[in-house]
Amino acid sequence: MIFDTNALSAFIDGDEAICQVLVDQPRAAIPVIVVSEFRYGITVSRHRMTYERWLEDHLEGFELLPVSVETTVPYARLRADLKRLGKPIPANDAWIAALSLQYGLPVISRDEHFDVIPGVRRISW
Repeated sequence: MIFDTNALSAFIDGDEAICQVLVDQPRAAIPVIVVSEFRYGITVSRHRMTYERWLEDHLEGFELLPVSVETTVPYARLRADLKRLGKPIPANDAWIAALSLQYGLPVISRDEHFDVIPGVRRISW
């Protein structure tokens, strides 16, 4: 399973429902893009130190997914398809979806725009 930024935040905050979803997943991966979005988001958080400490202590326990040359193939295809359908999604979510397609992993997210991408399975909590 691949985390989006909101799912990562919920997990770090101890959301019980997301923890229950994780129990059934054989893989838990975090795209480097999500780590970047999360770090950006916590720059203005009053809990910044807590979140940074969590990343320092726990991030290595997850599979980190980098964007590679191979990722650009599904990324370009899905962005073009969504544009043609008039259903564009945020660029970072397109990268997350491309990684989902590349690795054959579902995305844990509450963002329904992942549902319009053929081959991407979204898990909500």
